[in-house]
Amino acid sequence: MKSTREKILQTLLDNPHSTINELALAVNINSISVRHHLSSLQAEGLVQDEEERHGVGRPRLVYSVSQKGLERFPTRYFELTTRLLDQMKETLPAGVINRFFTDMAENLAADYQEKTSGFSVEQKLDFVKNLLQKQGFSVGWEQKGSNYLIYENGCPYFQVGQSHPEVCSVDHTLISKVMNIPAEKISCVLHGDSNCVYSIPVETIKG
Repeated sequence: MKSTREKILQTLLDNPHSTINELALAVNINSISVRHHLSSLQAEGLVQDEEERHGVGRPRLVYSVSQKGLERFPTRYFELTTRLLDQMKETLPAGVINRFFTDMAENLAADYQEKTSGFSVEQKLDFVKNLLQKQGFSVGWEQKGSNYLIYENGCPYFQVGQSHPEVCSVDHTLISKVMNIPAEKISCVLHGDSNCVYSIPVETIKG
């Protein structure tokens, strides 16, 4: 069973920029206890806060998992991967590196396309969600107007991606191939956004 601290971290991973009251509601404890746990997590460098404008009046404090906190989630071999990519870039053209990641994702997606044959749009979206969660993302999706939006929080590639943004093509390609339509990336943590978001027009999705 997860401790209250772990529940708070998981909630912040799923819902960046949460307030104390939102966290209290999510983990089912009072706001005073949440504040105590947040102070402890901040002291350890696992959680960060920032002011956020919210209507008229003073800004409110919102909380998110820090980069140190993200490392508490599925283990990732950042240093080894970064060194490997550094070495590859010293010997191979940029186009080859980019194609390497795209080909890898397309090969993975080929198997998944067979598994999702005959799935409804919502079933495919749930399949993508579960697939990306296994890669270390916290994922959600919704239909908003004429588009489906796929939200990725807690990017497991963040540290590697800062030096090698090519890794972003892996999840981008997987989403596009499984959904059978090119997805548009409309926000990215590497550009300073709070999470990565992909958009797919509803009417263009094929069965």
